[in-house]
Amino acid sequence: MTTRLHKEGKTIIPVSFVLIALIVAGAFALHPVLAYVLGAAGLVFFLLVLNFFRNPEFPIPQNENHLLAPCDGKVVVIEEVRDDVYFHDTVMQVSIFMSPLNVHVNRNPIGGTIRFLRYFPGKYLMAFDPKSSQLNEQTYVVAENERVAVAYKQIAGFLARRIKWYIAENDVVEQGAEYGFIRFGSRIDILMPLSCKVKVGLGQKTLAGRTVVAEL
Repeated sequence: MTTRLHKEGKTIIPVSFVLIALIVAGAFALHPVLAYVLGAAGLVFFLLVLNFFRNPEFPIPQNENHLLAPCDGKVVVIEEVRDDVYFHDTVMQVSIFMSPLNVHVNRNPIGGTIRFLRYFPGKYLMAFDPKSSQLNEQTYVVAENERVAVAYKQIAGFLARRIKWYIAENDVVEQGAEYGFIRFGSRIDILMPLSCKVKVGLGQKTLAGRTVVAEL
């Protein structure tokens, strides 16, 4: 597996570096010790920024029987819910929370055609708040193939104020391929038919494009 920096960091990374350098230079004019302290803190902050925008590349075996995790994180919800956006029926929801330390690349759980994509403005409740699934800013995407239709929602959180997606309705997407990015910490809800067999448990850590969330 190789790792490169994500395109969403192309502005934030150099700006962060310049700001840190200016702060340290200004502090040095006041007192060298202060400059060393701020320099150390600035280095830690800059490494965290680089870590946030990392984008690992790895092979993703295609399996039409599997629904893959759309993001790195931790499973915080597994429950039946009523969906009134697309399915208009009861579905199984699996929610994965992403901390600022997780990779924030979002990947398609299945391969197929994007049948539905909507952006909904909203609030910025903490991502682990159950109400965030309905009230927070989010995108709602449905991918469908010959076997199943699956919805997945990028949900903004208290810190996540920017949701990015790189797909459109009628696009044909590959399982595990990148479709979006969220910064800085949030969650993704996956909505699937009740016939799917969930393969993860509460509190389990997931890896985007590698962890099997459910079997069809």
